[in-house]
Amino acid sequence: MFKLFFNSLVLLSFNINHQLSANPSISHIEVIENSQIIAQNSEKTEQFNQLKQELEKAGFEVILELPPRRGAYGLLQVSTKKIWINPVTFDLHIALATLIHESVHASQVCAGNGEIKVLGLTLEPINQARPFFQGYTETHRRDLEREAYTVQTQPNSFELALSLLRENCQLNN
Repeated sequence: MFKLFFNSLVLLSFNINHQLSANPSISHIEVIENSQIIAQNSEKTEQFNQLKQELEKAGFEVILELPPRRGAYGLLQVSTKKIWINPVTFDLHIALATLIHESVHASQVCAGNGEIKVLGLTLEPINQARPFFQGYTETHRRDLEREAYTVQTQPNSFELALSLLRENCQLNN
């Protein structure tokens, strides 16, 4: 993952330098915006790594490979406590969101003592998230996915996911 991040950084840096040499009239503001993008990606990488470490402390194995279910970005296998994150999520810039989603499911497993159960969150999902879980016909599965998509789409999703994981899996900071 570090290599992927480093390669992205090198390509972005090359692109910035190429733009500056090709067009000396590019403003200082555009360069700052590109630096902010790098900083945001760095923050997301740190958050991804921190959440991955917390999941591992809770006994989950995070695997950066294609999930065994075709077309899935992420997958939690309850019986083995394995979480797969599809490598394409890094290219799509949704790796952190995917890990947050799966960490909510991990919290649900911890809360159910090895069985996945609804946490009973009082948060409301954003309207854009509703189609992702309303298609499930089985009520329990729909409620599990509602919680995961609700947390994933909150402005403070990382902090919320970390808090839920620590609380339900009884982890110390």
